[in-house]
Amino acid sequence: MRIGVPREIKANEHRVGLTPASVQEICGRGHQVLVETGAGAGIGALDEHYRQAGASIAADAAAVFAGSELIVKVKEPQATEIALLTPRHTLFTYLHLAADVAQARGLMASGATAIAYETVTASDGSLPLLAPMSEVAGRLAVQAGARCLEKVMGGAGVLLGGVPGVAPAEVLVIGGGVVGSNAIRMALGLEAQVTVLDQSLPRLRALAAEFGSRLNTIYSTRERLEHYATRADLLIGAVLVPGAAAPKLVSRELVSRMKPGSVIVDVAIDQGGCVETSRPTTHAEPIFLVDGVVHYCVANMPGAVPRTSAQALNNATLPFVLKLAALGTEAALQADAHLARGLNIAAGRVTHEAVALATGLPFTA
Repeated sequence: MRIGVPREIKANEHRVGLTPASVQEICGRGHQVLVETGAGAGIGALDEHYRQAGASIAADAAAVFAGSELIVKVKEPQATEIALLTPRHTLFTYLHLAADVAQARGLMASGATAIAYETVTASDGSLPLLAPMSEVAGRLAVQAGARCLEKVMGGAGVLLGGVPGVAPAEVLVIGGGVVGSNAIRMALGLEAQVTVLDQSLPRLRALAAEFGSRLNTIYSTRERLEHYATRADLLIGAVLVPGAAAPKLVSRELVSRMKPGSVIVDVAIDQGGCVETSRPTTHAEPIFLVDGVVHYCVANMPGAVPRTSAQALNNATLPFVLKLAALGTEAALQADAHLARGLNIAAGRVTHEAVALATGLPFTA
């Protein structure tokens, strides 16, 4: 199969769909890989590294799309990329369509087959292609939150871990999944006082067993959310409903009652955000204030650490790329029910029920 890797063009996105190591593995199986010049620059991978791995180098994205059947990316296609898609293409990348109806309509109009990393499943019900970036985002959320608590960033001037004689910051994590558990690990490592809210008792038990008495585990209700949010110095939104828009758990009114100079890091912003006052930001302009509360809502947080992120992502996606290349898209989807759960758009139709519900577009099984 002919596989294409365009350079990511979303603002401040430096990851790449395939690393040279992945390309070498793919080419070793007899497939062809076409990489846009400069695609790997953000992770320190030069065109020559890709050539040595067996790839050919294309002058621009148009050449990549024209010469490939399977397009492997990281972030959702931008308008100029959607214009290059045709019915013969399979797109394999993060899509996050629940919060982007325009992109969904564009992909439908292209006729291409679009498989979303974030809805591919595993046998235990987990999301194996979302997990590595969730791990990165959860850890980055604490780093970003700690920075935003500094006075120069608009925060209250609080050191996350405090010092002897001064209390540490109070961190509230909403959601105890992959993002939440990694945020908890980082916050506890920095000696903050951490509370997690979740409505899954088995998940709370697992977190309590993992972190012990250092972590305050609370079953989430509206009253408890309000109680801990108004006390928090740093609130991390780590809520996920696979394929669907994130629920707005933190209302605008609740934000207005949070402490001045407190910080919200809404990791769910890719799916629309779980805080009513959230809106997507970029690494170039990552924050804004609402009622004196600093909001950090960068929609591609792992893009800040592209070397780590690209390698972690490729570790998870490579087996699926190899399966798509070996069998072809249709046969691979028929052979692997978990990969088939990643199918979001096919032949001009929305094929994922949660995406259809979130976007208001018709669903086709």
